[in-house]
Amino acid sequence: MTASSAALKTVRWIALAGALLGLGTFLWFATRPPPLTIQGEISANRVDISPRVNGRVAKLGANVGDTVTRGAQLAELQSPQLSASLLATRAALAVAKADYDRVHSTRPEVIASRKADLAAAEADVVLNKETYDRQAHLITTGFTPQQKVDEATRNLEMATRKRDAAQAALDLAVKGASDEEKALAGAQVKQAEASLNQREVDVSELTVLAPISGQITSRVAELGENFSAGAPLFSLIDMDDLWFTFNLREDLLAGLKIDDQFDVMVPALKSKTVPVRVTMINVQGQYATWRATRATGDFDLRTFEVRAKPLQPVDGLRPGMSAIAAWSARVR
Repeated sequence: MTASSAALKTVRWIALAGALLGLGTFLWFATRPPPLTIQGEISANRVDISPRVNGRVAKLGANVGDTVTRGAQLAELQSPQLSASLLATRAALAVAKADYDRVHSTRPEVIASRKADLAAAEADVVLNKETYDRQAHLITTGFTPQQKVDEATRNLEMATRKRDAAQAALDLAVKGASDEEKALAGAQVKQAEASLNQREVDVSELTVLAPISGQITSRVAELGENFSAGAPLFSLIDMDDLWFTFNLREDLLAGLKIDDQFDVMVPALKSKTVPVRVTMINVQGQYATWRATRATGDFDLRTFEVRAKPLQPVDGLRPGMSAIAAWSARVR
């Protein structure tokens, strides 16, 4: 065999080995399962803002896209019924307080009149006592009949009872109403105050305020429209508390636990990579997606919601954006 033929044979073997290696590499990549990735989205707390009372929209203080702070006025409603009810409860409170003052005090003129009646009754007692004493003395001498003594006795008793009645009337005038009447008047005042406080709270609810700081994402309210209690006027999201949500089958959890960290990619932010920390792993309802693990048996695989928050604030992050994470390293 010449040297040239040996070299050619060597080249052929090398080419064959290279072809076999390339074919094997191609087959390995072709039969290798694609890398597992999971897709989720960015979520945030959403608050639907509704009035607690019925009313007509009289003023709007915010629109879709506005960023508002907690306590900012979003809308103002009008309710003539509530305004009239507020005036009525204020009048009822004034009446209750006037009745309370009446039962806790007596006019000086009434007391003076009762004192004059008592003085007159005491004078009658003195007069009738003198008449009785005189008749009692005369009957011992025989100069007066028994009838006169009996009349004097009866008149003295009547005068004494009249004096006692006048004294009781004076005591009642000084004391005023009974304890029961005073307690009832006080309770009526407290009841009227409670009713007024409730009406004032209802009227204050006509001003709709933002319960949290955030961004207005929707507005249903329009000027002049009537809204009942509980009907949503605005929707507000908290842009300072965003998280990533992923729905994973339980066979993909692979020992995932709270406080674990991994990276996600956000396509809307030019495929920016964001490190996140797991904050919640919660099983979803029975209606969640499932698949059979065997042809027979049909075992049900539950779906879990995994929440993860960015380790650092990310500019431009908004609810609804997609998030993608490589999950191959977590699957055994």
